[in-house]
Amino acid sequence: MTADDLVRLIAQYRAGIEAELNLLRQLSDVAALQRSVTGTGDFAAFNAASDERDRIMRSLVTIEEGLREVRGTLTEHRDVAERIRGFDEVVALHREAATLTSTILNADQASLSALADAELARRTAVASLERGETTLAAYRRVLAPPVASATLLNRRG
Repeated sequence: MTADDLVRLIAQYRAGIEAELNLLRQLSDVAALQRSVTGTGDFAAFNAASDERDRIMRSLVTIEEGLREVRGTLTEHRDVAERIRGFDEVVALHREAATLTSTILNADQASLSALADAELARRTAVASLERGETTLAAYRRVLAPPVASATLLNRRG
């Protein structure tokens, strides 16, 4: 691997990581939106954001597949690549992407927690309704017992 090859790979990796960062910023916005709508229970907005998130993720995966080999080559020849101008900036961009990914994962965790809380509240409400229904049915039986059949009349007839 020549120094010129590494210069070309660094430039290619920089372009790819900048594209990924752009997508990660969009994804961060979507994750924040999803987090906020889970708190309000606006699941239609959550689903719309999920569709946007899927689109962004497909693009991110496509770019990442193209960068995997470039990153591997740069890692393999790191001792030479470190001396090439621009390598440090690419490393900084890579760290920024990792930090942004962590931020997104934290927002996702908060969304999952809010969704789990909402599910627990829904189940509690259903259980409460079921208990209320059972109690009301028992109360109805006390107030309006079933009419006894006319068995005594039927025997004397």
